[in-house]
Amino acid sequence: MQPEDLLKHLNEAQRAAVSALPGPILVLAGAGSGKTRVLVSRIAWLISQEGVSPHSVLAVTFTNKAAAEMRGRIENLLGLPGGALWVGTFHGLAHRLLRLHWREAGLPQTFQILDSDDQLRVVKKVVKALELDDTRWVPKDLQYFINGQKDEGRRPKTLADDGDPTRRTMIRVYAAYEEACQRAGVIDFAELLLRSFELWRDHADLLAHYQRRFRHVLVDEFQDTNSIQYQWVRLLAGRESLPFVVGDDDQSIYGWRGARVENIQRYQRDFPGTTVYRLEQNYRSTGTILNAANALIANNSGRMGKTLWTDGVKGEPIRTYAAFNERDEANFVVERILESTRLGARRQDCAVLYRSNAQSRVIEEALIAARIPYRVYGGLRFFERAEIKDALAYLRLVSNRRDDGSFERVVNLPTRGIGAKSLDIVRDTGKAQALSLWEASATAISAGILGPKGAAALHAFLALIEKLARETAGLPLHEQVDRVIAGSGLLDHFRKEKGERGEARVENLEELVSAARGFTREETSELGELDEFLAHAVLESGEGQASEWEDSVQMMTLHSAKGLEFPIVCLVGLEDGLFPHQRSINDIGGLEEERRLAYVGVTRAMHRLYLTYAEQRRLHGVDQYGTPSRFISEIPTELIEEVRPRVQVSRPLYGSSSSSGHGAGASGYGSRAGGASSGSRAGAYQGAKDPGRYVEPPSGGAGMKLGQRVRHGRFGEGVVLRVDGNGQGAQVEVNFEHSGRKVLMLQYANLEPI
Repeated sequence: MQPEDLLKHLNEAQRAAVSALPGPILVLAGAGSGKTRVLVSRIAWLISQEGVSPHSVLAVTFTNKAAAEMRGRIENLLGLPGGALWVGTFHGLAHRLLRLHWREAGLPQTFQILDSDDQLRVVKKVVKALELDDTRWVPKDLQYFINGQKDEGRRPKTLADDGDPTRRTMIRVYAAYEEACQRAGVIDFAELLLRSFELWRDHADLLAHYQRRFRHVLVDEFQDTNSIQYQWVRLLAGRESLPFVVGDDDQSIYGWRGARVENIQRYQRDFPGTTVYRLEQNYRSTGTILNAANALIANNSGRMGKTLWTDGVKGEPIRTYAAFNERDEANFVVERILESTRLGARRQDCAVLYRSNAQSRVIEEALIAARIPYRVYGGLRFFERAEIKDALAYLRLVSNRRDDGSFERVVNLPTRGIGAKSLDIVRDTGKAQALSLWEASATAISAGILGPKGAAALHAFLALIEKLARETAGLPLHEQVDRVIAGSGLLDHFRKEKGERGEARVENLEELVSAARGFTREETSELGELDEFLAHAVLESGEGQASEWEDSVQMMTLHSAKGLEFPIVCLVGLEDGLFPHQRSINDIGGLEEERRLAYVGVTRAMHRLYLTYAEQRRLHGVDQYGTPSRFISEIPTELIEEVRPRVQVSRPLYGSSSSSGHGAGASGYGSRAGGASSGSRAGAYQGAKDPGRYVEPPSGGAGMKLGQRVRHGRFGEGVVLRVDGNGQGAQVEVNFEHSGRKVLMLQYANLEPI
């Protein structure tokens, strides 16, 4: 391939980064600037122009989907088989490494990977074994503690309790959890990275081998790396490697799960002589949307700095809508979607983004009422479904009898008469003799310490697993899966479940057989086909396994939206206390991450962007009165167009000088009765006759006011949207929560103010 062929589709900044001389390089890639193209082109450049062997390239990204896309693009560019390159996620590459060096890593050759649910099950078992009260020592919290310590590269023996008895117990649980995993021959997700890091750290010869081999380490989404991932990359790169990392400090939004935006600055310190390239030309959004995003993110301090621009159209203004409440907001969103589809847009071109999952319910109801198909992105995926995990547990037990997590999950599923008392005896036997639950079961049966019924049921279960192992040995993978699903009794068990739910579960189990039939194993793998499929299932869980949907509106949290783009975006719930979230308002670091999240949301929009907020919102059963998000006020007024002038709403006195210390109009929820929201943009709303003033609400019979909550005997509760006329002829338009908008004659409506 000629250099001009490789560079001809790149802009000037992209060409400079792709064709740079080998050395430590940091590419600051703005939203929509073509970072994947640059990363793939860099690999192709190194191989075709610098004479680098494909075997000396290691590329890391964060999702299996992105890794597959990267491999596919490289194959198309160079005609190389994808297996020639080490391209994958951090966890996928660590898994590959541990499979190659299981002995040095202190693992059994057939070790299995725990997913989150199975890990939690092991933690619960440990809590019980240590005789701790699980109402005080909540297993979910302990799981979070264990994973957090592993993400920081810390083992129990390196942790100090600092004289804190609570921390001392948590460290004790961590140590017991590690022993349980080692005994069962299983590892969790966090352990993949930590164990592979320790493999290199503790075996200098292995580290030297991989440092010589992988001189070119490329990392995507570098701003999302946590502590152990950064240490992993730094250790592999060493002093001789020529790392090439791509990231965007303005899109670092995963601090809550350990990502560290400061890793980008740290990279420059740890690799002296780093060359920085900035990709600022955006190929996604209009000029107006980009100017809004630039103005918004400029309020963050400590940025490395870049300004997005486009040579495309300026585009439409950003439209904001001040809703009376969350139902008015939802109706506005639905109306915009209907309007867009009437003008030729597909439903899937429209995305509704929100800060919290709790916000989706009302919007879903409005979409259902309007008969608009929608999809909640990020719902339960295939390999995360309970019936699939049950089947996988049987398969894992067939492969590895010492897998205690799988044993616990299916020993009495379907119900076979193995009671809690029998299992307690098995657990106690295992604990006393350091045995797996499988071995402890056989020991307890032989010793006669189980009751006759429990012993018989447990013996039947052990015999079933052995029978399935014999019958499936040597069969093609999909036949193994099919035979285990049927022979375990799961298929009949779920067929007995009445209704669509049982049918769906049976269909999912049948689909698992199809997944096994279509599974392609690694050419260089030394694992058996079943073990590799089981590892694949865990590594793929949480990825895009959802079924194909009809043309439908896309709904998702802002965190889920990262990496996606949509022609039309409705960003809802922009109120201080909701977005930015209340817990982040008074914390500078937290507020800046919330602003980066808003920046991500704005830059998802390609052509049209709507920002909405509600004067009043019912969340968790409580009515809250909000002020517009500060993020709206950080966007220049010339870029914004109000869909309608904001009308002053009379409100009850809320949060005045009380013991809570939050006065009316303070940040978060609350403002003075009858007054403007303190967070509003000085009353400057385009479209009003006098943009410096609010429009006073018309008043009508019975003293009804705009925004007032009322109750109707038939239609239930609602909010007054409009009052026309006076006296007996006055009409009122009310948006009822369950009946929609109604226009009523005041003298007959018998509306009761709430």
